[in-house]
Amino acid sequence: MDGKMAAVGNESIAASPIRADYPEPLWVQAVELISGEIAAGRLSAGMRLPPERELCEQLGISRVTLRKALTKLVADGVLSSSHGRGWYVMGAKRVKEWPNSLESFSETARRLGLTSSSTVLRAEAAPANLDEAEALAVAPGTPVFRLDRVRMLDAVPIAIDVSVTLVSVLDDPESVDFTVGSLYAQLERTGAEPQRADATIEAKEAPVSVASELEIAPGQPILVMRQIAFDSSDRAVSLSTISYVGDRYRLRTAFVRGAARVS
Repeated sequence: MDGKMAAVGNESIAASPIRADYPEPLWVQAVELISGEIAAGRLSAGMRLPPERELCEQLGISRVTLRKALTKLVADGVLSSSHGRGWYVMGAKRVKEWPNSLESFSETARRLGLTSSSTVLRAEAAPANLDEAEALAVAPGTPVFRLDRVRMLDAVPIAIDVSVTLVSVLDDPESVDFTVGSLYAQLERTGAEPQRADATIEAKEAPVSVASELEIAPGQPILVMRQIAFDSSDRAVSLSTISYVGDRYRLRTAFVRGAARVS
């Protein structure tokens, strides 16, 4: 990577220019720059990065932008943070895995030691259309609550979650602050907490609208999961389409061979 090197003790990072006129957000460029230094071996495992103020001056970015980049690298297992001491390069990269058990985004975040939050794009009650009614096994026009959110872990966009839930199993959902609130928690309050879900996952290219919200380039790979959740009485209560950034999501599952085998 081109650019002057700055060093403080055993700390070093390239002062390669970050360009405001590039299509990638500034924090994404910072992530790529620091990742490149680590990949090239100029920042090795255990090395401490320069202080944040110095990094901001080197890279020509704000503290907020730098923090977003560093937080993303922590979420990816590339860096670790030590309160009051700074940011350190990790060893082998840790891959965050989503479980093969049914849990909410907020529950997953807590299990991974991360903070979940959301940007709410839409939260409103409306009549179910034909496709929604069929998936939820209700009559067309049945009241549903549509909730569209950008889901984030430690302020880094991970997915866009478009959910449709029966109004009859929610308690005044339009009064809930879903920037931090959990839809599963609301369903649990009314006794309609999902117990199982049918899901399909496929790889796609990110359309412009999705890429913009996830702060990735249009056409970048995403994983789209379509899911119908059922409560303890096997009633469909919610359906969702969740578009994950391809390199920020990995689903772990297991397969068991049945008793019937072909010899």
